[in-house]
Amino acid sequence: MTQIIERELFKEIKKHLSKKEITFIIGPRQVGKTTLLNLLSEYLIKEKKISQERIFFFNLDRIKDVEFFESQEEVIKFLKTKKDKTYLFIDEAQKIKEAGRFIKGIYDLNLNLKMILSGSSSLELKSKFQESLTGRKQIFYLWPLSFFEFLKHKEPVLFNLINQEKEISQYEKQTIFSVLEDFIIYGGYPNVVKEHNLSRKKDLLEEIYNSYIEKDIINFLRIKKPLIFGKLIKLLAYQVGQLVNMDELANSLNVERKTIEHYLDILKETFVLKEIYPFFKNLRKELIKTPKIFFWDNGFLNFSLDNFEKFSERPDKGQLLENFVFTELAKNKEFFNKIHYWRTLHQAEVDFVIEKRLKPWPIEVKTTLRKIKIPSGLRNFIENYNPLQSWIVNTTIENTIKFNKTKIDFILPFEILKFKKMEKI
Repeated sequence: MTQIIERELFKEIKKHLSKKEITFIIGPRQVGKTTLLNLLSEYLIKEKKISQERIFFFNLDRIKDVEFFESQEEVIKFLKTKKDKTYLFIDEAQKIKEAGRFIKGIYDLNLNLKMILSGSSSLELKSKFQESLTGRKQIFYLWPLSFFEFLKHKEPVLFNLINQEKEISQYEKQTIFSVLEDFIIYGGYPNVVKEHNLSRKKDLLEEIYNSYIEKDIINFLRIKKPLIFGKLIKLLAYQVGQLVNMDELANSLNVERKTIEHYLDILKETFVLKEIYPFFKNLRKELIKTPKIFFWDNGFLNFSLDNFEKFSERPDKGQLLENFVFTELAKNKEFFNKIHYWRTLHQAEVDFVIEKRLKPWPIEVKTTLRKIKIPSGLRNFIENYNPLQSWIVNTTIENTIKFNKTKIDFILPFEILKFKKMEKI
């Protein structure tokens, strides 16, 4: 029996099924969009008591299903024969010819119809849907699993421990951290998470990577130099959490800068990377243009590095931990476009600054701390902006101190799951 991993987004999308506007689920390949669509269909049948005859499911990775959408007129005729409200699920909807106009034409007829669509490439979706469906859709992003979802599925006892209010023992913390190390190395793609054999996990990540290169990069985007594109991914993997130097990347790959910029746009729009930009108030003192890059999944990152050594034995564990912290913040929709870094011309730096109700919240990531100490960059930020709260994410120390009027929590990485602390601000 196939294991089903409970996704937090499922609860949110269920509520949207009663809305007329199109429910649009997008995200990387193989993160579980098809599974989520199937679960939504089951929810309508089992909990909402919708007759299965009113639900139609098309997966456009299947040629037979693509053929159904060859004629908009025929699809409309088919839908008009349905007396009761109809639910139309279309997986990989961007594969419909002239998809935006096709779907818009159906939507604007005001039929007794609810459409639930999915898609894997933001570039394809923008090119085919953006203008056509303006005001007619709500987009939901599905990412690889967060550690919250991972732990809930793999270790429900440990998950409950974290979410209770009482103190967690040192032994329990060590146990949770050993599970976290697996997540930091192999990431959160559902099929990888479900697999127990480490060698097979690597094979699955290779399949995900090759599928991405073949379907998105070669077939749809028609990239003529996929080998150069692959080398760029590898170079960027070595530079996670660092400032992106376009000229340096172009020189390393012997291509023009505009090629690097184009490829970076593709990596962002196909959900491999995300750029974050500086937090600033004073334009003269701070760097305001150069982004940093992070990968959406640590497993994809480690495959690109061709390194699956244990976290504790990795010389780059600081970067791995920082990428993990980024993904946990970014997968929380409240912070999706509110994550920055801070760096002055004098090199004072803070890893992340999120904005919570218009207030800055600096977060510093340190793999190992031997004593309670405020990093100089964080100290500088606090002196400049007087935030109410700050975090220092590390693997060794838990404590709370005050500096000026700022409360600074030293927290273990898995405590990022507890956004309760944020809700008080």
